[in-house]
Amino acid sequence: MENERKYIEKYTDVVVVGAGHAGCEAALACARLGLETVIFTVSVESIALMPCNPNIGGSSKGHLVREVDALGGEMANAIDHTFIQSKMLNRSKGPAVHSLRAQADKAAYSRQMRQTLENTPHLTIKQMEVTEIITENGVLTGVKTYSGAVYHCKACVLCTGTYLRARCIYGDVSMHTGPNGLQAANSLTDSLKEHGIRMYRFKTGTPARVDGRTVDYSKMTPQYGDTPVIPFSFETDPDKVQIDQVCCYLTYTNEKTHEIIRANLDRSPLFSGMIEGTGPRYCPSIEDKVVRFADKERHQVFLEPEGLSTNEMYIGGMSSSLPEDVQEKMYHTVPGLEHAEIVKNAYAIEYDCIDATQLTSSLSFKNIKGLYSGGQFNGSSGYEEAAAQGLVAGINAAMYVQGREPLIIDRSEGYTGVLIDDLVTKENHEPYRMMTSRAEYRLLLRQDNADLRLTEKGYQIGLIDKERYERFLIKKQQIEDEIRRVEKATVSAVQETQKILEDLGSTAIKSGITLGELIRRPELNYEMLAPLDPDRPDLPYSVREQVNIEIKYDGYIQRQKRQAEQFKKMEVKQIPADLDYDKVPSLRTEARQKLKMIQPRSLGQASRIAGVSPADVNVLMIYLDSRKR
Repeated sequence: MENERKYIEKYTDVVVVGAGHAGCEAALACARLGLETVIFTVSVESIALMPCNPNIGGSSKGHLVREVDALGGEMANAIDHTFIQSKMLNRSKGPAVHSLRAQADKAAYSRQMRQTLENTPHLTIKQMEVTEIITENGVLTGVKTYSGAVYHCKACVLCTGTYLRARCIYGDVSMHTGPNGLQAANSLTDSLKEHGIRMYRFKTGTPARVDGRTVDYSKMTPQYGDTPVIPFSFETDPDKVQIDQVCCYLTYTNEKTHEIIRANLDRSPLFSGMIEGTGPRYCPSIEDKVVRFADKERHQVFLEPEGLSTNEMYIGGMSSSLPEDVQEKMYHTVPGLEHAEIVKNAYAIEYDCIDATQLTSSLSFKNIKGLYSGGQFNGSSGYEEAAAQGLVAGINAAMYVQGREPLIIDRSEGYTGVLIDDLVTKENHEPYRMMTSRAEYRLLLRQDNADLRLTEKGYQIGLIDKERYERFLIKKQQIEDEIRRVEKATVSAVQETQKILEDLGSTAIKSGITLGELIRRPELNYEMLAPLDPDRPDLPYSVREQVNIEIKYDGYIQRQKRQAEQFKKMEVKQIPADLDYDKVPSLRTEARQKLKMIQPRSLGQASRIAGVSPADVNVLMIYLDSRKR
């Protein structure tokens, strides 16, 4: 028996499987809350990897990053340290859809996040594939690795991203690897299925990278960053992010590009049936675009630097799984890319993920106590969606271990709440992407006020320290005081006032008027009225921004607040976890089936399940009331 193989056996509080954007946030949350945490990754080089687009934020995604920051997460801080260009999107529209987007130095971002993990107390990084989850009587007790080691734990967060049984494909080339040629995780799926977890097969893709030295930028339109730069994190000093920014470039496909694609559709794995997974509707490949939008003469193509220490350029808008020879011909038809040398071919990637309706709103599995899940493994797409879920899953794993109430963010409190509610309530048969149109209360859920909405929760959880919380309270008080002052401060109809208003392109006033009333004029704002406001205190930009928005959009904001209050009335009407829907009379068969599958926590959540009608919700409400009586 001397040669009998011996296996490592260890004990920890929490295990996090995967070190992408979800895994990093989950592990940091648990460790920062004082729990001994082990994070597993197939490669330490893949920590916080950006295998696709080299940026953080964007429309609606910028909101998620700000919310992660407000709750005490790390993504905003990491991008503030490593961005190379920053822009505020949708400036021409209202503040509800303003979204910050930063071009990242991919390698620097990954290093920054890895350093943060390595220097966080209570957190251990292990390069090893997790192959099994271990349970006893429906309770998670540990995980097993490829080497046979067993890590006993009180909770586990699965953040496997696109690595489970991953397959990268272009043309007839098929490689069983994860993104960027990294090792796939091929064993965990079987263990999850053995535990009754339903799995989907999804796909996503990425465009080619080209050598920037072989690009003719003179044929493209430069895209510059904003001045001044607005940081992502509420804690970042704005003065420290005013850097020399890189330039991105805009060009377009043309009919010649589209002809090459159409002529080779039979060689595309997407159309030949070689790819089984379902792709993202809102981030289609160039083949998809040409087929679905046949009337379009051209499609936008953005060239974005991958970092300061490389010549690689990312070709945004042209992800593909076409064969290598077709890719070369296709890219060479785009103005500026005629002689571009491809460094990395575009490819599609298939991977296993779960049906997220098996999760509760805390991102815990309904059938396995102590098991949580976050990120693309839940059927979503995007780094930002992953980070938000990872943070919530990590927080709730910690709450479970510590015997505390879970953090549930509802749809009226944050985009994070909308994201999670959509995933766990609606059956998503394709990768889910966050969009501003998904949020019913988007005027309340602006990116600029994420701290006002969520910092209190972060403090109560324990991820926001006392110093930061006190700074937040000061800011909150400054906003309230300044709104009160501006709504009372009046200006008189003297000649000097009329001249200033005329210079600002506004009409004259006939009598005294408050500054608040002037701010509500479409052509004016808080900043513009400084010459009429000698008593104005010296306030930070973030405070002035809130004052302007709260006053200018007050009527619309109050209306949405009333709508949100009505929404909350349904959310607080809890449905007992042990409710037997077969005993609820008059429920339609489809509604009964869907309610049993989703197990909604409230009448509000029940009302959002596809197949459950308003009449079914009314029946359920009457039944619950009768039970109380």
